[in-house]
Amino acid sequence: MKVLLAHTPQMRRDYYGERSLNGLRAVADVRLHEGDEALDAAALVAAAADVDIIVADRMTQGSGEIFPRLPKLRAFVRCAVDIRNIDVAAATAAGVLVTQASAGFVQSVAELALGFMVDLSRGVSRATADYHAGRAPEAVMGRQLAGSTIGIIGYGSIGRYLAGIAKALGMTVLVADPFVTIEDAAIAQLSLDDLLARADYIVCLAIAKAETENLIGQAALARMQPHAFFINLSRGNLVDEAALAVALRDGRIAGAALDVGRAPDQMPTPELAELGNVIATPHVGGLTPQAIEHQSSETVRQVAKIIAGEIPLGAVNPEHWTRRPRP
Repeated sequence: MKVLLAHTPQMRRDYYGERSLNGLRAVADVRLHEGDEALDAAALVAAAADVDIIVADRMTQGSGEIFPRLPKLRAFVRCAVDIRNIDVAAATAAGVLVTQASAGFVQSVAELALGFMVDLSRGVSRATADYHAGRAPEAVMGRQLAGSTIGIIGYGSIGRYLAGIAKALGMTVLVADPFVTIEDAAIAQLSLDDLLARADYIVCLAIAKAETENLIGQAALARMQPHAFFINLSRGNLVDEAALAVALRDGRIAGAALDVGRAPDQMPTPELAELGNVIATPHVGGLTPQAIEHQSSETVRQVAKIIAGEIPLGAVNPEHWTRRPRP
């Protein structure tokens, strides 16, 4: 069968890798997208006109218009967890299987949260920037993590892993998540309002959906302590960025660290990232070899199952897969 790997060369290098590409080539006839820009709907239809499976990175949208225009397409395989830019209903109506990868970035994202907390507390980025600019940095009193309080919003895989690290560091751990029951006596499960009022570090790991749009807005920021730091490692949709900018400029909170935002590809918004009390990274929470290979190698296994006419792990709409190959 023919497979289109829709990643640009850079995304293919950073988010897929040669090992998984070779694995994909071992099970299918692979066509590569060689352009520097993500394929839009028209370009995707043209590139995938005669392919059976599309393997897409997070930048490639599975818009509803493509599925009826690709009558040979059997599956749309996402090399990521987030499938919000895939029109699953349209794929279902066309009988196309949609799959997603599982989270292979739990450790890497949690480690970045830890790095953010240290940087915010000790002024690592600020002092480094001063030294690089030829200035003598000011020695500012820092805060140690041991004895401080972390508030984790969202107790999924990353939240649980981060909570374990925080406990080992001697931090008090608070969690706000109305959809889980926490049985660990060392973790206090609170309402979001109470967590915001008590935590020194607030780490946002909630799932981005309609109900959590602008979860962190003016009211939430007003509940935080003036010395508190806000860290977002989930999605930019969870934050009212205008309200956050005001809180940061006015010193309502001490600072923020952002790996995501409302800029393209969920990058931090430049207007926020340039503030002096913000540290920002370009959506690299899951950008480690281990994390990337976990997801890309999973797509290889999914493609192999699809070719065999079997339902792979990660299938989103298998009951409507009418374009399924016969085993």
